Amino acid sequence: MSVTLAPQLAEAIKESAERQGLSLDDWVVAAAELKFRADDEAAIFEEAERKRRAAGLQEVLDEYQAEYGAFTEEELAESERRDAEAKRISDEYYARGEAESA
Repeated sequence: MSVTLAPQLAEAIKESAERQGLSLDDWVVAAAELKFRADDEAAIFEEAERKRRAAGLQEVLDEYQAEYGAFTEEELAESERRDAEAKRISDEYYARGEAESA
């Protein structure tokens, strides 16, 4: 594998590796492992936030239905139709972005 770094970054990495008594390869491996762990932890936090928001939405929906009655079959069907349309639009948007960046 070959990697090109800005000269200042390459020098800072070399100095850091020397201070830590690591080879350049070992320093890069350790940095990559830290990045993977950080990404995994970020995903865990994002999932926890998604669950918190879903629970909050469910609480609002429960309160609404307690005050105004359960949603009708027609309302639920309309909600599903709108969700499907929003997903279709979102998928098309991201597909265009991926195609443009390729």
